[in-house]
Amino acid sequence: MRVLIAAGGTAGHINPARAIAGALKAAEPTAEIHFAGRREGMEYGLVTKAGYPFHHIEINGFQRRLNAENIVRNIVALWHLALSGPRTQKILNEVKPDLVIGCGGYVSGPIVRAAAKRGIKTAIQEQNAFPGVTNKLLAKDVDVVLSASADAVEKLGHPEKTTVVGNPVRPEVLTADREAARRNLKAGDRTVILSFGGSLGADRINQVVADLCAWEKQQGANVLHLHATGSRGVELFEKLEKEKGFAPGENLVVTPYINNMPQLLAAADLVIARSGALTLAELEAVGRASILIPSPNVAENHQYYNALELQKAGAAVVIEEKNLTGEGLIETVQQLLSQPGKLAEMGTNAKTLGNPHSLDLITEKLLELVK
Repeated sequence: MRVLIAAGGTAGHINPARAIAGALKAAEPTAEIHFAGRREGMEYGLVTKAGYPFHHIEINGFQRRLNAENIVRNIVALWHLALSGPRTQKILNEVKPDLVIGCGGYVSGPIVRAAAKRGIKTAIQEQNAFPGVTNKLLAKDVDVVLSASADAVEKLGHPEKTTVVGNPVRPEVLTADREAARRNLKAGDRTVILSFGGSLGADRINQVVADLCAWEKQQGANVLHLHATGSRGVELFEKLEKEKGFAPGENLVVTPYINNMPQLLAAADLVIARSGALTLAELEAVGRASILIPSPNVAENHQYYNALELQKAGAAVVIEEKNLTGEGLIETVQQLLSQPGKLAEMGTNAKTLGNPHSLDLITEKLLELVK
């Protein structure tokens, strides 16, 4: 069996794709799994590091807000779109797949559509309650639609071929050893706080987390704080460290990007993050308390509605970015830390929301389709 998976743009598309690839390989050891994506996107590094063959295709989204910079970007996007047809055909001819899977991002559009037109078995996997544009367009063409949320079924428009399967979580997230992870970090009896704003970073999250780090230092809090600035937030956070009088050290570890998320999630007691579908699936899978700061820059504010489900279950505190301040974040963390057993209780509540069988369901549907 030869499989081609197209995914790109964000870790929220790429990591589910990698999880599906691993599950298919485990179920069918002779399967040959290939990926297609942008070489300059984060998918190239994540996929090649995992050892899968990678096929380059350049696709960009169009910018709706028109200014000089975005006009240039739209011209480039048109050029890449014009080249995508021949490039897609070349990839399909090289791989000769029995199954093509789209996991989101612009790159999945031309690959999945061309495969469907050739009569190759096709499937898409949608991570969010509010489907992305690419998957909404592809839903009519593919054989199988795999939806993480029941809320997305109607929006995707083809309930007759849609199965609700939850979001797949990488096996390494589920199997990471908490005690070993904490030993490696020398966490001891400290509360471990893990914070991040995505692979690129989020300025507002970096700003308020800097306030929190300064407070932790001033209070001498019994905390080990692990923070990822994102690739675009490194200089900002270094500037904030100087302004607010704190620095990485025994109680604070600052990195641009988290390469060992399964281990850090295992070690953490409290997670401060955006509320993308993948992040929430992993928080639910391992059972972690969280403070969620939904991104306001997503379609139909879907991160906010995703986050509310955890707050309703007593698993998270949601702070909208328009209400986000350093003082407010500090107060929230202080309240949580002051209540013995509160973080463990929230973590238990989070775990009740998870779907531990998501990968099994996805694998079963895909193998049924091919066989």
